[in-house]
Amino acid sequence: MGEEENRKVIEKAQKSMEAGDYRGLEDLMHEDVVQEWPQSGERIRGKQNIKAINDAYPGMPDAKLRRITLGGDVVVAEMLLNYGGKTVHGCSIIEMKDGKVVKQTDYFADPFEAPEWRKQWVEKMEPAQAGSSKN
Repeated sequence: MGEEENRKVIEKAQKSMEAGDYRGLEDLMHEDVVQEWPQSGERIRGKQNIKAINDAYPGMPDAKLRRITLGGDVVVAEMLLNYGGKTVHGCSIIEMKDGKVVKQTDYFADPFEAPEWRKQWVEKMEPAQAGSSKN
């Protein structure tokens, strides 16, 4: 599969998530897919285990895609996640095989105030809000 096909898979996954249709993600995953959450030290093996976690997850966040970057069978998806008013930045590194997700590594980060000492070298960005697609 090429990059455009991989992009379409990730965009379809995002539309399913935005609609709250986590069952729609199942068709986009290999049976032996692995999902990793390094910040909590968790690895989830297999489509059925990922499905079970999604089904049991209390308060699934609203997710808005910010950007997709492609390189062959590797896709990086940046998103904003809204957990009932709390915005979290998310980044997924997704490895594709035969047009399906075979491995996904997810990172989650809370926003924070930039320190004053580096102000002279940076440009202030608009605060990111879930639902905004500005880069």
